[in-house]
Amino acid sequence: MSGGELAPATAAPAALGPRFRRFLVSAAAANLGDGLMTVALMWLASSITREPAAIALIGLANRLPWLLLSLPAGVIVDRVDRRRLVVAMDAVRCATVLLLGLVVVIVQSDLPSPAALAAGADAPAAAGLLIGLLALSSLVLGCAEVLRDNAAQTLLPALVERPQLEKANARLWSAEISANQFVGPPLGGVLVGIAVALPFLLNAGLLGLSAVLLLGMSGLYRARPAEAPEPVDPGADDASAVAASLPTARSWRADLAEGITWLWRHRLLRTLALMLGVMNLMGAAAFAAVVLFVQEVLGVLDGWAFGLVLTGSAIGSVVAGLVSERIVRRLSPGPTLLLAVAGMGLGLAAAGLSSSPWLFWSIELVTGLTVVLWNVVTVSLRQRIIPDHLLGRVNAAYRFFGWGMMALGAPLGALVIHLLEPEVGRETALRAPYLLGAAAYLVMVPIVLTRLRTVHLRAAEEAAA
Repeated sequence: MSGGELAPATAAPAALGPRFRRFLVSAAAANLGDGLMTVALMWLASSITREPAAIALIGLANRLPWLLLSLPAGVIVDRVDRRRLVVAMDAVRCATVLLLGLVVVIVQSDLPSPAALAAGADAPAAAGLLIGLLALSSLVLGCAEVLRDNAAQTLLPALVERPQLEKANARLWSAEISANQFVGPPLGGVLVGIAVALPFLLNAGLLGLSAVLLLGMSGLYRARPAEAPEPVDPGADDASAVAASLPTARSWRADLAEGITWLWRHRLLRTLALMLGVMNLMGAAAFAAVVLFVQEVLGVLDGWAFGLVLTGSAIGSVVAGLVSERIVRRLSPGPTLLLAVAGMGLGLAAAGLSSSPWLFWSIELVTGLTVVLWNVVTVSLRQRIIPDHLLGRVNAAYRFFGWGMMALGAPLGALVIHLLEPEVGRETALRAPYLLGAAAYLVMVPIVLTRLRTVHLRAAEEAAA
């Protein structure tokens, strides 16, 4: 990003503008569709098999691209128009979900309910083929999501002023999570109760809407070069202006190395990336078999109720989106990160020990608030201190460490359950990933106290200004 002084904490917030509002509605539509899919995919999988490993395979397929594709995605994001890349990936996801939905229309009448399957009903004759199709679809959706999310996050600083980043990120996280986790899951639960294919078809429409909204957003959204280009002739057309603004051609290897090296040499961002990797690894391990945990430990066997249980973190996230800017301003960023890490760790422990769906929901509500606090502080920090011409690549490297670990979390959770079930029983085995995750989170609290104090974060911002 370009230089400039940080606005004082007491500055009056400015309006975020029409381009941001269009971007916000697009993100909300896409995330509502994702929320529908959260329930639909897991519920469909639990109607095909009760094996934690098979269900975890679908989560692995969806998260594996974050491990394999994050780094090249960063190079792509820094080389193309970021808005057009988001539109293209929404179109790919729309087509994939639509095709999957049509397949589900064909087979849904032959699927037993999860309760019937758990009681001993025969699995569908094509169970293996269906699980493979779900995994393949999840892989395609995951690849598109890596490119889409990286491009969208690097696009945001071009839509708002630098002092507005906390406010914009808070509004964006609030809208995304409320759609993804608050509205989407219970609506998806209701829809699967009517017809399993409905959430897939509605998601396809929402992704199409997201793409159309961004198509109507004016402007060019390529990365700014490291050094200002020669002045462009005022009479030049858009193509000439774009060509004049582009950096010289470089190899992919050089571009990748530059982003990774920049991140690894930045001690603060390196620490945040590695911490995020541990948190996402253990969080994904806990979530790998959440549908089995909710059904078998909490006793929730209806689709609509399962969707409702998953809304707790969303409500906390919505509240956080409304108040996080004030919390960060009052506590300062360092204590806010401490609150977030400790809160997420304690939340995982409490969730793993709960036996009531309403207690589980309440715990997730508090945890959702802390997740958004972490995201608002760390995402705004990255957008401030990473140079614009490196933003896509450094963000991609950051997500490689942070989000790539989610791909390993799903099989880790399934492995923990598989190994412990013969020794401690099914219920305790399903609780174990939550408790192991809590321990990992709480071990990181001393790191926040020593390396992520406000003075460290402010120093990084000032060095980049």
